[in-house]
Amino acid sequence: MATGDRKQPTLRTISELSGLAVPTVSRALHDAPDIGAETKARVKRIAREIGYVPNRAGVRLKTGKTNVISLILSTEHEILNHTARMISAIAGGLKGTRYHLIVTPYRPSEDPMIPVRYIVETGSADAVILNQIEPQDARLRYLLDRGFPFATHGRSVWSDRHAYFDFDNFAYARLGVSRLAQEGRRNVMVVAPPMAQNYAQEIRAGIEAAAAAAGIAAAVMPDATSDDSAAEISQATATWLARHPGTDGVLCASMTAAMAVVAALEARGRVIGRDVDLVSKEPANFLQLFRPPILAVSEDVNRAGAFLARAAIRAVEAPDEPPLQDMEVPDETSFRTGMDFLKPAS
Repeated sequence: MATGDRKQPTLRTISELSGLAVPTVSRALHDAPDIGAETKARVKRIAREIGYVPNRAGVRLKTGKTNVISLILSTEHEILNHTARMISAIAGGLKGTRYHLIVTPYRPSEDPMIPVRYIVETGSADAVILNQIEPQDARLRYLLDRGFPFATHGRSVWSDRHAYFDFDNFAYARLGVSRLAQEGRRNVMVVAPPMAQNYAQEIRAGIEAAAAAAGIAAAVMPDATSDDSAAEISQATATWLARHPGTDGVLCASMTAAMAVVAALEARGRVIGRDVDLVSKEPANFLQLFRPPILAVSEDVNRAGAFLARAAIRAVEAPDEPPLQDMEVPDETSFRTGMDFLKPAS
């Protein structure tokens, strides 16, 4: 039979190959508690081997569910940030479950409510995962009012009511500026996210607390954010340095921002680790190889994505249970330079 003529495998196909009744096959694929682990494994193995894919329309008609989790993302993110890793981590967290991931993008110029409303009103997913969270995020208010399952990468003022995973950006900024002060840096420039976002406000609070405690100056650069392009950040850094030539420390909220700042500094003859110390977050151990003196903190995006996948499923399947919540908290040992990274194992 030609490949194009082959019929799509169905539950009955699996039933015939396994010798099990169709209802048993269906329950095994859906992890029913009354089906043994060995039977579930056998049924799922056969399903994988024959390329069985559930009919979404049929599943929705029968259960009212789509078995889909939607990750809603702005398209403004630079390729070097953690977006690709986050997608991969969430997809990995859904592996072995009945749920599948779809990515729903929207342009920065568009109303971020549009994709959220579309998914809720069309029922095209069972839950959504959101990032770039604002303290009183209109998207979360909308989802909470409608009882629609969701999880967020970041916190809001309603965090006691919804699932989230977050990185403690207050601790990161406070510790980062403290380390710069310990290195003798007195005038720190900060490349932060847009201040409308909750984690930007956490970063600002952290740098203000550390700067006050150390008696140094630390301020957020006003002409660009860590969400902007590398070219925009580099140009804004050049403008800042012209206005503040005594800048001797930098704290960045992203790897892209750190690399753009380095380009602007080096174009003016400033040497990282000698004239200026730089602290940054990153999704992988890259900055430590790019410029070894950079003091970097690796944000565990894989952990965040895997947790958000579980949290979204929990929000769908156990809406009356407390939402899953977790946070990655950096400490003094989280900050490493390339010299630490390249040390031979003892």
